[in-house]
Amino acid sequence: MDNSFEKNNMLKEFYIPTYIFMPESSVEQVPQIPSCPVIVFINTKSGGQLGHDLIVSYRKLLNHAQVFDLLDEAPDKVLHRLYSNLERLKRDGDTFAAEIHRRLRLIVAGGDGTAGWLLGVVSDLKLVHPPPVATVPLGTGNNLPYSFGWGKRNPGTDCESVISFLQLVKEAREINIDSWHTVMRMKCPKRSPCDPIAPSDLPHSLHAFHRVPKTDPQDMEYSYTYRGGFWNYFSMGMDAQVSYAFHSERKLHPEKFKNQLSNQKTYLKLACTQGWFCAKLSHPMSRNIAQLAKVKIMKKSGKWENLEIPQSIRSIVCLNLPSFSGGLNPWGTPSKRKQRKRDLVMPPLVDDGLLEIVGFKDAWHGLVLLSPKGHGTRLGQAHGVRFKFHRGAAEHAYMRLDGEPWKQPLPQDNGKVVVEISHAGQVKMLATKDCIAKGIHESPAMSAVHTDSSSSDDSDDDFTEERRNFGAALSFHYLSDVKKTVELAS
Repeated sequence: MDNSFEKNNMLKEFYIPTYIFMPESSVEQVPQIPSCPVIVFINTKSGGQLGHDLIVSYRKLLNHAQVFDLLDEAPDKVLHRLYSNLERLKRDGDTFAAEIHRRLRLIVAGGDGTAGWLLGVVSDLKLVHPPPVATVPLGTGNNLPYSFGWGKRNPGTDCESVISFLQLVKEAREINIDSWHTVMRMKCPKRSPCDPIAPSDLPHSLHAFHRVPKTDPQDMEYSYTYRGGFWNYFSMGMDAQVSYAFHSERKLHPEKFKNQLSNQKTYLKLACTQGWFCAKLSHPMSRNIAQLAKVKIMKKSGKWENLEIPQSIRSIVCLNLPSFSGGLNPWGTPSKRKQRKRDLVMPPLVDDGLLEIVGFKDAWHGLVLLSPKGHGTRLGQAHGVRFKFHRGAAEHAYMRLDGEPWKQPLPQDNGKVVVEISHAGQVKMLATKDCIAKGIHESPAMSAVHTDSSSSDDSDDDFTEERRNFGAALSFHYLSDVKKTVELAS
């Protein structure tokens, strides 16, 4: 059999015709319904500039209309247009559009931050049948792809590599994972040096959210709220500081970051220069977590309680998936004795409504993860986490959401910065046979784990309004339109 004929026949299983994307299009007769229709989003800046080559291959193999460069068009606009059109076509009796809707899968190529951006958009759209997502590892850490079996390194940008990846997408199984909502509130007095963060300096999945003041607007003049989400981890401290230095350097000199391996070497060098390996704890840029913030966690009872942080801890990670810093597992496997002593759930699962909270003293401490039973300092498991930063502790703190860091200003006088993390439902990922993430259904003893952590009797809880959406896109004024369309269809 002609290889080109066989290849073309196989590619039809992923092909979506152009009319599906056109708002004014009419129903067309299509001879074959694809078994695995895909929409592809590629961050052409990711992966040492390999994204450019990858988008060329995808557009050569599939319909140009189903492959999107995230630098040209944001995923919220693409998906809103697509789902609005699918609903219209379905109402007009298009059975092909109905099958596309039912079978659709998404592919996102980029770093963990890019994948998180797309996951936030899918979550915010509140679709009745949200499409599952496969991730192409184009970043430096690639923790999301690795967790679900897609590997740590780019699988290749040529056509044959893309075809192999598409076949894996077709064969992949769906797995639910927890979504975690992050709200950050800054309250600064007038003439305070604690300025808001520029949108360009924020992670993709964290956005300014303008609340309606409950009191005199004058009093709220210097109040800022940001919201977003993560699926792998939130971290704070020295690891985020190193990541911030790396991202800043790459932004200034993108021509130096064209290879994943060299990027990882540069990351290691920055870890040394930033003091992650050798600076003393008294170093002003290496403040431990206990000096910076008071940490509370929400356990099964729904009550907030203080989390004791050892004075030596300089980095804290709130972890959802079993992969951090390029595929390492900071939580490890605690013994039954330690599990009972610390009231831990065993094992950590990606859909149990719990975060694993781990601390690190320095990068040397982190290197223990390379050993078979190595792990960080297990601090606890929780349905929610709250950081309240001490006044005057430092000028800023470094934070990171799914690989995307930022430099957070802290108040010096009577200001306040609070970060709260809470459970926000689940999303669907696609997993290969090499998936290392485990769910409740794979651990029968854990099937009774309680995941509803939305309630709290804490009188200081005023984050309700901000929890409605992730805010993963700046243009969700049309969200209500999508809801109406979906409700009509269901």
